[in-house]
Amino acid sequence: MTPTHDLSFLALISNAHAIVQLIMLLLLVLSVVSWSYIFRKLFAIRAARRQTEQFERSFWAGGNLHTLHQSASAQRDQSGPLARIFEAGMGEFIKGKQASRDALDMGAVLDGSRRAMRAAFQRELDGLDLHLNFLASVGSVSPYIGLLGTVWGIMNAFRGLASVQQATLAVVAPGIAEALIATAIGLFAAIPAVVAYNRFTHDIDRLATRFESFVEEFSNILQRQSR
Repeated sequence: MTPTHDLSFLALISNAHAIVQLIMLLLLVLSVVSWSYIFRKLFAIRAARRQTEQFERSFWAGGNLHTLHQSASAQRDQSGPLARIFEAGMGEFIKGKQASRDALDMGAVLDGSRRAMRAAFQRELDGLDLHLNFLASVGSVSPYIGLLGTVWGIMNAFRGLASVQQATLAVVAPGIAEALIATAIGLFAAIPAVVAYNRFTHDIDRLATRFESFVEEFSNILQRQSR
């Protein structure tokens, strides 16, 4: 490497060692995939929050529960997670009430309705949590992958100094700069993934709290109606 070596970003990448280039490519792929998941999850959580608010307004407006259940069943895919939780609980309550005419069995009917809502609640959370583990993995592993590329690049740069009689900063700098790009790309992939993971986890926890509160409140309503 000479003092006139091209130190532009693209030139440093193209002149890097093949293993360092492979590590950079891996980090870029992880970054692209994580960004696609970030945008998909952002839109999904926003839609879930909006649909939850719409259903809560309809539910607490005091309308007929059977009419609301029919509406939620007819538009199951577009009704939102909370509406699907309600639909599961109300549907189980209706079926259990029709199957049992004995007042002594209403406790079992209410328990079945609660279990149906709990199962639907868990399914909705699993859907919202989808791909969050990938973001967490990218956020925690990418800096170390980038550091591996940096260490390998620096080792390769110092090995190249063996054939140089006088090691100056101008000779060493390009090789070290090539190696440090791997760490920079690793951080570029990790930081958005960590920020998005923390934000999405917080938003999903808040939605989960609203879902749990609804399950308890709706169970109380069904208990009062069963008397």
